[in-house]
Amino acid sequence: MDAFDVLSAGVAAAPLLAGWSAHMLWMRQRLTRARMDALTGLPARELFTHFARRDLRRLERVAVLVVDLDGFKAVNDIHGHAAGDAVLVAVAGRLRRWAADLNGSAARLGGDEFAATAFTESAAYLPRHLRALEASLREPVMFRETTLPVGASIGAYTHTSLPRVDLSTALRRADEAMYAAKREGGGWRIAEGPIPEMTTTNGRRTGRPGTTPLPGGAR
Repeated sequence: MDAFDVLSAGVAAAPLLAGWSAHMLWMRQRLTRARMDALTGLPARELFTHFARRDLRRLERVAVLVVDLDGFKAVNDIHGHAAGDAVLVAVAGRLRRWAADLNGSAARLGGDEFAATAFTESAAYLPRHLRALEASLREPVMFRETTLPVGASIGAYTHTSLPRVDLSTALRRADEAMYAAKREGGGWRIAEGPIPEMTTTNGRRTGRPGTTPLPGGAR
C-alpha cells in the first residue's frame, strides 16, 4: 500500500472514528447522569460509594456522615412537594459546599437522607465542623415568598485508631449516631468506636425502612 492509499484509508476511516468517539462520550455522559441524583445534582448512592471508599483510602483522618432531615414530611404536607424539593435542593447545596471545604464528598442517598465524607485535622476538630454544618443546614429556605423551616439530625463516625473499618461499617455507625440525635430532637452526634450498637435486620439498622418483616414471614 503506497502513501496515497494509506492517506485515503485514513480519510475514509475518520468519520467512523469520529462517530465512535462521539458515541463513547455520549455513553459516558449517560452513565454519569444515571449515577447522579436528578433533583439535587449530588452523586447518588452508587457513585458516592466509589468516592467515599476512595476518601477512606487517601485521607489520613476522614469522617463519614449520615444526615436525615427533621420535619420534612410536614413541609411536603403543608406546602406541597415543590416546596419539599426546594428544601432538598438547598440542603444539597449546603452539604456539598461543607464537604468540599473539607476535601470530602456529598451525596443524596434517597428521600430526605444524605451522606458525606470530610477530612478532619483530628478528632478534636470534628465537633466544630459538625456545629457549623448543623447551623448551615438549619437556615430556613425561601420558597415563593414563604419561609420554610429546615431541621436536621446528623450522625458521624471517624477513625480513632487502626485498623480502619470499611465503608459499610462506617456508614452503619454514622447512621446509628444520626438516629440517636433524632431521638433527642435533632442536632449532631458522633459514634464511639467501630462496633455497631443496634441490631440489624436485612443488613440495615432495625427500624430503618425495609427492615420490617412482612406478614406471615413473606419476603
